[in-house]
Amino acid sequence: MRKLFVCAFAFLCLTANVSAQTAKDIRKERQEIRKASKSELNEKATKTARKDAKKLKKEGWITVPGALPLEKQLDKSYMMQMEYDEDMYPKYLMGEAMSIGENYDAAKMQALELAKQNLAGQIQTEVTALIENSVANEQLANEDATSVTQSIMGAKNLISQSIGRTIIVMECYRVKTNKNKEVLVRIAYNGAMAKAAAKRAIQDELKSKSDDLQKKLDQLLGW
Repeated sequence: MRKLFVCAFAFLCLTANVSAQTAKDIRKERQEIRKASKSELNEKATKTARKDAKKLKKEGWITVPGALPLEKQLDKSYMMQMEYDEDMYPKYLMGEAMSIGENYDAAKMQALELAKQNLAGQIQTEVTALIENSVANEQLANEDATSVTQSIMGAKNLISQSIGRTIIVMECYRVKTNKNKEVLVRIAYNGAMAKAAAKRAIQDELKSKSDDLQKKLDQLLGW
C-alpha cells in the first residue's frame, strides 16, 4: 500500500513536472499505477481526497448549493487521472484554472476558458511525450520528430479551438474580502478526443510540410 501511495502521489504531481521527465520514465510510472488493483486505488484516492478537501476548506473554498461535496469532486478527479489505455496514454486529460469576478457566473466562464487553455497545454505535453517515445523506439527519425514537435508547440491555440465538450469534475469558490467571487474549476477531456484535437491542429501546422510525414505521424500515433 505504501508503494501504491508513492505512485499515486507522483502522478498527481505529474502535470507540474512532466516536461522534465523522459517519455520512458512517464510510461514506467504509469504502468506501475495501472498494475494496482481497483480497490486499492479507490481506497487511496478517497484518503487523499479527504485530506486535500480539508486543506481547501481551511483556505475558504466551498461548493455551490446542490453540488457534490469537495471530497467527492476530488475523488472523482483523482480516479479519472489514474486511468490509462493500453498505450499508457491517459483516458482523460485535465485542465484547471481560477478566475475572480464580481459575478459568480462570469468568473466561472472565464475560469473555464483558462482551464481549456491549460488543457490544450496538457495535450501538447502528452503528444510530445508520444513523439519522444517513438524516437526512443526508432520509429521516427530525429529530424522528423523535431519538425512534428515544433508544430505541436506552435499549435496550442488551434488545439484549444479544436477541443469539444469537456466535463467539469471540480467546481468551487470562495468570497474575497471585497466580496468578489474567486472560482476554481477542473475540467476533464476524453483522451481519444484530445488526440483527435491535436491531430487536427498538427495537420493544420504541417500543411506546408510533406504528406509522408503526416502519414508517419498518423501511423505512429494510431490516428
